[in-house]
Amino acid sequence: MNNAGVQDEKKIPGLLRELGAAHAASIVVGVVIGSGIFLVPAEMMRAAGSAKLVYLAWIVGGIFSFCGAVTYAELGAMKPQAGGEYVYIRDAYGPLAGFLCGWTWTIVIKPASLAAISTGIVQVLGSFSSLLFLTVDGTHLTRSGQIMAFGVVFLVSGINYVGVRRAGNFQLVFTIFKIALIIAISALAFTSHGTWEHFAGHYIAATGGIVGFILAVKAALWAYDGWPDLNMVAEEVRDPERNIPLALVGGLIAIGALYMLVNAAVQYALPAPALANSSSPMSDAVKIALGNGGAAVVAGAIIVSLITSLNGIAMSGARMAFAMSRDGNFFSSLAKVHPRFHTPHVAIAIQGLLSVIFLLIGGNFQQLFTLALFSEWLSYVTASSALFVFKTASSGSIRPGPFWRYPLAPALFILASAPLLYYTFSSNLKNSALGSLVILAGVPVYYAFALRRKV
Repeated sequence: MNNAGVQDEKKIPGLLRELGAAHAASIVVGVVIGSGIFLVPAEMMRAAGSAKLVYLAWIVGGIFSFCGAVTYAELGAMKPQAGGEYVYIRDAYGPLAGFLCGWTWTIVIKPASLAAISTGIVQVLGSFSSLLFLTVDGTHLTRSGQIMAFGVVFLVSGINYVGVRRAGNFQLVFTIFKIALIIAISALAFTSHGTWEHFAGHYIAATGGIVGFILAVKAALWAYDGWPDLNMVAEEVRDPERNIPLALVGGLIAIGALYMLVNAAVQYALPAPALANSSSPMSDAVKIALGNGGAAVVAGAIIVSLITSLNGIAMSGARMAFAMSRDGNFFSSLAKVHPRFHTPHVAIAIQGLLSVIFLLIGGNFQQLFTLALFSEWLSYVTASSALFVFKTASSGSIRPGPFWRYPLAPALFILASAPLLYYTFSSNLKNSALGSLVILAGVPVYYAFALRRKV
């Protein structure tokens, strides 16, 4: 009996470690760099009011994100399992806490992100088509827009369905293409007959002061967000103790350099008032060099950037549901691994289906991001605090290293995230409260599955 059981278990397909260091880095860079870098320089100028303060906000946001990446590098090397935050919170604070994290990511954060990004892709595609993909107020997809968005979701879900290595190769190629496009359009912006004197300019209508600077840092942190996704696929990364830290830290450094380049390009091309009032700063900067064709070039770069981000999010999100289900805390079918492709194919399909439901519901997709934002950062902070729990419980499980890596990096990240959490909750009270209710709604669901396990 027992021997047969062991043999049966051996026949059950599992996830494979098929992602190398380059794939892992492309997940970090590809997910983080979406459309934000093309848009947030204007938001940051409206908040901070000067080029120097905008740069300082980028640096501060980059340092905070780097501290988070160092923390997650330690966690990923310690526990290279599928699920990321779910695993860390489960092991530190118990199965209920872990489930509430995984539940929120599975039901809201990942599907809402996929829906919102696919909508963004459709919106940009609309600039190349005579079809109307969004309603006049920009809050709902038209029927043709929905069909296009469904197609985008099905595309990335299909890529991830047929193998993590195929999805990783797609991610790597498109990330390299994305980086090349960002460098190219930044170079074009520097040919726009701008001036370095713009870097001394000010936007007098800015929010200004400490509040304005905090808002600028918040915008920078949003642009840096996405690096934790790598840890969700840690079980499929080769040599995770080496490659996860390398990809997280190296990826964040590369992202910071690209962000500084883009910011310098738009500030060189546009004076502070023009930058602050621009709806698409990079497009306006490249238009000066290429005319109206510049907008099409930037739109193409945004589409490539968003597709890469979408693919990485689809890859990582399904592993959270898979990990919960493998523990017996969610539907067992979500823990199934495809016998040929070795992917959590059911979890990938269900994630895509939930994204389609969000697309059908419609609404303001900025609200979807806001709904997810508080819950997302709450899980980052909770997972980061787990490192202290693991250190206290067993010092030998923490890789030896310098003081700045532990405890300084996680402490700084948690301290920096606390005011961000407070501001996110208080400034978006309705959506943050809804996000909290989604988390609490997972409590009876958890106990329902716990009861079923006992029966």
